[in-house]
Amino acid sequence: MPEGSGSGRALILFGPPGSGKGTQARLIRECLGVPHISTGDMLRERMQAGDPLGMVIKRLLDEGELVTDELVNQMVEERISKPDCRKGFILDGYPRTLSQAGTICRQLADRGTGWLVVHLKVDYNEIIRRLADRRSCAQCAAVYNLASHPPKVAGVCDRCGNRLSIRDDDRESVVRKRLEAYDERTRPLLEFFSGGVGSFCEMNGAGDAPALIARRICEMMRSGKSGCSLACSN
Repeated sequence: MPEGSGSGRALILFGPPGSGKGTQARLIRECLGVPHISTGDMLRERMQAGDPLGMVIKRLLDEGELVTDELVNQMVEERISKPDCRKGFILDGYPRTLSQAGTICRQLADRGTGWLVVHLKVDYNEIIRRLADRRSCAQCAAVYNLASHPPKVAGVCDRCGNRLSIRDDDRESVVRKRLEAYDERTRPLLEFFSGGVGSFCEMNGAGDAPALIARRICEMMRSGKSGCSLACSN
């Protein structure tokens, strides 16, 4: 049931690492008032916990590898079962494999939740440049970009004053490996979602200002219509 008649509507933001999924999710969350669920954030929380599982996750991500489907599926299922997801939610960074896609589609169908998939297309050279400019705060998780959203004081977080750093998985050698893994394991999802499974739309993730892109996505979510029925492939 692509449009869904039961429990809200889910937005699945789809695209390679560095395509702007996180930025769009935060803007759309403010617009729609639904939770932003980032598998990356959930995985980083486990890493910060310092338990054995968190250490395994850190090693995999630092090397540009992907965490197992079973683990990620379980984390997502637990999260979307919480009360704040009844009116809908935004999935950022999930699904990344056909197995994950099949799992979330079954879960959403069982809940009576419709979904819209938005694919953010960005040139890989632009992605590498973006991530090279990204700085993160390990204390409060704030994210900056030296070109488009720099901190007020170089190298210092605006929120908490902690020193900013480059995440290990943002370094160019790791980014290239992440993009290779994306091509191999994740891009087949384009065929899966564009083949009539739910509503699907492609957007140029670098063509307009992030706020404008977010506004278009919010309009599609509110309308409840298929993304392909709107002029969205800008």
